Amino acid sequence: MRRTSFENSSSSMARSLEILGDWWTLLIVRDAFMGVRRFDDFQEHLGIARNILSARIRRLTDFGIFERELYQARPKRYEYVLTESGKDLKIVLFAIKQWGDKHTFEGDEHPLCIVHKDCGSEISVDAVCKSCNEVLSNGYDNVDWTAGEDMSEQDRKVYTQFKANSYFEEHQGNAP
Repeated sequence: MRRTSFENSSSSMARSLEILGDWWTLLIVRDAFMGVRRFDDFQEHLGIARNILSARIRRLTDFGIFERELYQARPKRYEYVLTESGKDLKIVLFAIKQWGDKHTFEGDEHPLCIVHKDCGSEISVDAVCKSCNEVLSNGYDNVDWTAGEDMSEQDRKVYTQFKANSYFEEHQGNAP
């Protein structure tokens, strides 16, 4: 069964999931942040089948998340290095880890910590308003999902129809 493609969706979230929406892809990116650069090292560390790894790395390269750097001429061998676009995924990985630590981890000490190099404290992912710098992570009282100018008519209809029933509206107590 072929899955639905979101490649041409007007939703940036759906288009992002088209690229990043399987667990292997995000684990490969996580390993790249930890310094893994070579195909065989990704394969050994993750235990992923070579054909799946090859397809995921090709996709990450095609979408500009990795770039290939030649490290051996004969035979040709490449390292896979995060681009600026790839480096921008750090907040996605931090957020997934933070959520997992809170909701799925069963133990006293987390197996991986992401810490601030200067002071050694573990980092926290918070939503911050770009305008006033207010931290918005302590619930949803101060946030709203709004339709952007480029939202498709179909998405706008769904958004308008279901906005009054959304989780965010229930918790804000605002009428649409």
